[in-house]
Amino acid sequence: MNASIGNGTVARFSSLLFGSRRRAGIVVGLWIILVGALASIAPTVDEVENNAGANDPPASSQSVEAAELAAREFPRSEGTPAIVVVQGSDPSVTSAAVERIVVALDDAQAGDPSINAIITAADIDSLRTANGSSETVVVSLTGNPTDASFQDTVDMIREVVAEAAGPADAAVTGPAGIATDTVKVFSSGDKVLLIGTILLVAIILMVIYRSPILVVVALVGVGVAMRLAQTLGAMMADAGWFDISSQTGSIMTVLLFGVGTDYALIVTARYREALAEEPDRSAAMMHAVRGVAESILSSVSTIVLAMLALLTAVSPALRGFGPYLALGVASMGLVAFTFTPALMLLFGGKLFWPSTIRVASGRIGSTMWERVANLVDRSPKAVLISTLLGLLVMSTGLAGYRESFDFISGFRIGTQSETGQNMIAEAFGPGEIAPSTVYVTAPDGPSSPDWNRITRDLSDVEGVAAVGAEPAVSRDGTTAAFDVTFIDNPYGPAALDRVGVLISAAQVSADSAGIENAQVLVGGESAHTADIRAALDRDNWVIVAWVLMIVGAVLALLLRSVLAPVYLIGTLLLSFTATLGITTFVTVTILGDAGIGNRVAVYVFVFLVALGVDYTIFLMSRYRQELATHEPRMALRVALTRTGGVISSAGVILAATFAVLTTQPIRELFQFGLAMAIGILLDTFVVRPLLVPAIMRLLDRKALWPSVPPTTDRTKLISRV
Repeated sequence: MNASIGNGTVARFSSLLFGSRRRAGIVVGLWIILVGALASIAPTVDEVENNAGANDPPASSQSVEAAELAAREFPRSEGTPAIVVVQGSDPSVTSAAVERIVVALDDAQAGDPSINAIITAADIDSLRTANGSSETVVVSLTGNPTDASFQDTVDMIREVVAEAAGPADAAVTGPAGIATDTVKVFSSGDKVLLIGTILLVAIILMVIYRSPILVVVALVGVGVAMRLAQTLGAMMADAGWFDISSQTGSIMTVLLFGVGTDYALIVTARYREALAEEPDRSAAMMHAVRGVAESILSSVSTIVLAMLALLTAVSPALRGFGPYLALGVASMGLVAFTFTPALMLLFGGKLFWPSTIRVASGRIGSTMWERVANLVDRSPKAVLISTLLGLLVMSTGLAGYRESFDFISGFRIGTQSETGQNMIAEAFGPGEIAPSTVYVTAPDGPSSPDWNRITRDLSDVEGVAAVGAEPAVSRDGTTAAFDVTFIDNPYGPAALDRVGVLISAAQVSADSAGIENAQVLVGGESAHTADIRAALDRDNWVIVAWVLMIVGAVLALLLRSVLAPVYLIGTLLLSFTATLGITTFVTVTILGDAGIGNRVAVYVFVFLVALGVDYTIFLMSRYRQELATHEPRMALRVALTRTGGVISSAGVILAATFAVLTTQPIRELFQFGLAMAIGILLDTFVVRPLLVPAIMRLLDRKALWPSVPPTTDRTKLISRV
């Protein structure tokens, strides 16, 4: 980020692209050809979308080993279960309904090979309540739950069950039902998300720009970048480089609209400034691009590297999240440097219509930001103390923080899978929603082990409601599978903690039963979720460390300072804790959510730090530029006044685009969108204009230590002011 490089390379680059209106037209034309060509050969994102690993633990997890063991040794249990729960007004109604449903399912199985097995109370007595008023039927399905054919089978089963249930209440839930409902819930929100984002951004841009043409330019730039990212991303995903999930696609939409319009605002603001001194539009645009090159490049680098830091995670959901979003931001940065300025030049003097270039170029700074600059300059200690106290008070909301791993409780609309789970919990107990299976393998082969002893010992584990009377034993007699039902929610923290206790208890019991070196694995939803939690606990710390190192390195290179990255990162961390505190208070304490989604905190941290530091970068980059002609105190005032309007506008747009996620019917997206909107507004109107400048004002000439601002000629300084 050497200044000579910026003054040389960027100057030649901008002259080549924007030296004339004709050159700008060529740039726009080449972009249209490029995006069109890629779109013609690339698959669509929908065709390569893969949600299979979105909620999986690492491949080396013990629950994955347990699933592989079950598929190998107990092939009848292989598959994803759809659980049909039936409740009648009395036992006879329930029994008659189950009989009709089983007959209908048998007929359906004959025509659908994906129905692997149908298990009833005749096979396992515990599938019926003691009074006979409720009963479940387990339908094992083969295939990938993310495939349309699998979802069609679940829909068919639901239709069959609804028709055969008669007067009884019936619902299809279980992992198969949950997976199908998840896809439907996501797809129901996609169109609302896209349309809502476009309309909201267009309205805000119209208020800010007061020019419909500028609004079109900004939105077209976002559209070009999004199309570029989607086509390249689809091609890379098709080649197996990374996966794209529906959740990643949703966040990509709001991220590009937010970041893209931010970059357009920054370029437009500098272009207006340049037009005030340079009437030639091409020369003014070249000057504007040179002025924002350093800050936009630093911004893009920070976001892209922060997204790629997710590759250090072992959780598939986190690892798959970063590359596609990094590609999107890189595409947006390239468009912001080339296509957007070129399109602005093509519109010529009509760009600011119905206003004029002369009027538009006069909109530099604002009275409000001059008052903010005066406040910070006059009372930096008071500003520092008050903002710190305010952020610390907001952080106290973390007292109610807890995470939720119960995915189905995160649906913000009614689903049949949730209805079915509630019916099971009411009739059989919450543990019946998703029982666990303990697998004990004798590595030395059959030795007539005392499997019943293990059954008794597992029954004695605190929190276990029941253990199947007889374990299933593999054909070679080396592995036994014990069905274990908990007394509580299998997705709750107590159940997840109990998985390790089960492993220890089974290991001790196996040793006592004469099974030397027994291998113990636990399968089922609790074990699966416990492994996800363990991986996330590790990933959170690793990702936080990498993101902070990346941000610190970018700030150090940009500002040529050792001290500045330290206090700037400190403000980012405080902004994050305040954001998460407010979000927890609103969603958990007030709205009554079961907890914060298990990946929400790390997503918020990565995005908030990467995007929040952008505004600090824009401020600090301008501050460094102003130091060439101003003393530090005046340079800070000028930087704050000149960047205040554009950065606050950018912050409002970015916050609004993330706020659109609160329209989504998934808890994780709702909480993420709310947290990002809160955090960006805090950064835009508290951290960047008040807290950071107050620190810099108090440090004065040491703000960029060890760099020392040049001594400025006072006469030159006065003439500039």
